[in-house]
Amino acid sequence: MTMPDGLPDDWKEGAFALRLQTPEGPSVLALLGGAAFDMTPAFGTASAWLNSDDPVAAIRAQGVPAALDLPAALANARHGARAADRPWIIAPIDLQAIKAAGVTYVRSMLERVIEERCRGDASQAEAVRGEVRAIIGDDLQNLIPGSAEAMAVKAALVAKGWWSQYLEVGIGADAEIFTKSPVLSAVGTGAKVGVHPISHWSNPEPEAVMVVNGRGRIVGATLGNDVNLRDVEGRSALLLGRAKDNNASCALGPMIRLFDGGFTLEDVRQAEITLTITGRDGFNLSESGRVGSISRDPADVVGQMIGPHHQYPDGAVLFLGTPFSPTKDRGAPGMGFTHHPGDVVRIASPRLGALENEVDRTDECPPWTFGIGALMANLARRGLPR
Repeated sequence: MTMPDGLPDDWKEGAFALRLQTPEGPSVLALLGGAAFDMTPAFGTASAWLNSDDPVAAIRAQGVPAALDLPAALANARHGARAADRPWIIAPIDLQAIKAAGVTYVRSMLERVIEERCRGDASQAEAVRGEVRAIIGDDLQNLIPGSAEAMAVKAALVAKGWWSQYLEVGIGADAEIFTKSPVLSAVGTGAKVGVHPISHWSNPEPEAVMVVNGRGRIVGATLGNDVNLRDVEGRSALLLGRAKDNNASCALGPMIRLFDGGFTLEDVRQAEITLTITGRDGFNLSESGRVGSISRDPADVVGQMIGPHHQYPDGAVLFLGTPFSPTKDRGAPGMGFTHHPGDVVRIASPRLGALENEVDRTDECPPWTFGIGALMANLARRGLPR
């Protein structure tokens, strides 16, 4: 892995939140203008810090200047080459709920419809893909979900017998929002990501991730990999939990870029996300997509996640959905893409950095053992926050 170059291009100019694993336990740090500050003494958790009235102002007011070799901490995050006596980058959130929105892009919506009609059989994907596009086309890009025009399209598709639960959430009024994985279960850059061995059709889902405080305000953004088992979800939408929530199947990082005068939600809308996959078998894939091609505005999706009807007092992160699902054939023609163990997945955006992970079986990835109770006990032993 090329971990040190995973930093945002302008990381010395912005405000960032990150977490480090140290010999004493996890610590929460801030970067402001390239300088590091320890936020753990004042807040204990990233959740508490980001729930403060002004997280960027809190860096100056309550952060403790800290020595941090950031490239070294990134390099030390790599599994299999980690020195336990030195700090390494971990997922940048702790007590926040981990939520995800699905079917928010036309390309991914059509792929979900294809999965459903294939019933999880990847060998049928190319034929079904052509059939779906012949009926639906690609002209749904500018269709506003829930609009009168969208409902007219729905009526026409229902009449043809082609309505789908994925089209319902793709162009209907209500977004699909689900729990991706439990609190504290996300892995960071450099860690392994897991694919359950029952799956024979899996893929990464490169996504922009909104970081939301307990009052529903978006305070920053990061990158995420919503690892997915396409054949499992394709068999039944009721298997979404099995397809999405497995050991090491959620990756976040490398850091949270906090909103300030130089980086706002509009910068997220304008961002481009690049996905590269490099396999041990010589397979290479590179694709990119714009966050702004989303069918629903990020603020609207966040508004469906948190508000008068649903609260997250410790804050939440929300995967916005993937602009694309890789379909390049790997193996026999028409079989499309699926992961192999050893694949290196890199999800990058210039102002958010790069999230890089290697794929393995879920039972070969390190098990998740450090939960909420362990975090609270660790902070108590260290007398944090002070």
